[in-house]
Amino acid sequence: MDLKKTPLNAEHKRLGAKMVDFGGWEMPVQYTSILEEHKAVRERAGVFDVSHMGEILVEGKDAIPFVDHLIVNSVSKLKSGQICYSPMCYENATIVDDLLAYRFSETKIFLVVNASNTDKDFDWIKKQSKDYDVEVTNLSDQYAQIAFQGPKAEEILNQISGVKLSDIEFYHFTTGRINGIECIVSRTGYTGEDGFELYFTPDAAEAMWRKLLEIGKPYDVKPAGLGARDTLRFEACYMLYGNDIDDTTTPLEAGLKWTIDFSKKDFNGKEVLVKQKEEGLTRRLRGLEISKGIARHGYKVFSADGKEIGYVTSGTKSPTLGKSLAMAYLAKGYTKLGTEVFVEIHGKRVSANVIKMPFYRGSVKSGK
Repeated sequence: MDLKKTPLNAEHKRLGAKMVDFGGWEMPVQYTSILEEHKAVRERAGVFDVSHMGEILVEGKDAIPFVDHLIVNSVSKLKSGQICYSPMCYENATIVDDLLAYRFSETKIFLVVNASNTDKDFDWIKKQSKDYDVEVTNLSDQYAQIAFQGPKAEEILNQISGVKLSDIEFYHFTTGRINGIECIVSRTGYTGEDGFELYFTPDAAEAMWRKLLEIGKPYDVKPAGLGARDTLRFEACYMLYGNDIDDTTTPLEAGLKWTIDFSKKDFNGKEVLVKQKEEGLTRRLRGLEISKGIARHGYKVFSADGKEIGYVTSGTKSPTLGKSLAMAYLAKGYTKLGTEVFVEIHGKRVSANVIKMPFYRGSVKSGK
């Protein structure tokens, strides 16, 4: 089957990117080196093509109550121009996907979902909408998206911005022109650093991409691929659907209690989540610092007395911290900070300690 291509596919190849199959999309994994791109984002800024992400619009009289039923977080508590991150759950509280919900108005909510889940999510949302006065539209083909991330992002982007970027608080958005191109501009990202995500029509993608690299050149801004995106989000302990969360895990198990608005009258999965909260969890996602080696997704975790107690969801050697770290679901009784566990790496059990997450806090703005 032919891989899908973003409007920036030719740009990635022009820059010599190593291209890979990512959930059916031909995407750049790296241009020069993952470490170099990672470091650029942590210290200055990096440019990511995230046009493969899905955009689904919910419009209509019942947009707010419908999305509040659909996700565990609450759009009814947002002001227009505000965004929330939320898992979207099945009735049994396992996770369909995690998404961003942009509240444009009482009647218009814009959902940004993971690329590989877009069709599944759209079908699920359509199915759930039948009792509500809303129209659900998959707009994914109508948007290109670029993330401009790093502590220097605002300073650099200001050179071509027609909107006052300093007025956009963390997890807020506006609309306006960047490089003369009409955009949705949000102060969001997936790297742990300050930055912006820009949504605009696909025909403007090449002009926007080239301009961002041009104005970023004096700052040594780098184009960054999926490899750096993964190490950056891992250090910040942002969830990766398919690794850290999926349709077998719940938001409470994943440490996403902060996203759940239990005060809502009802939402998909509420009954199970309330029960988990009251009775306690049988497992939790925890951070691990590993004594040597690198733990990958699926590696088994054992207790000191040899009992299998969990599995790794994501792991790598942190480029910023220089330590071998992992996230893992661990059984009840083994989740306390400082607990010694053992990760099986290439047939050998390597000692690790349960540590606090996130592993790294960057330049993300926490709001005014």
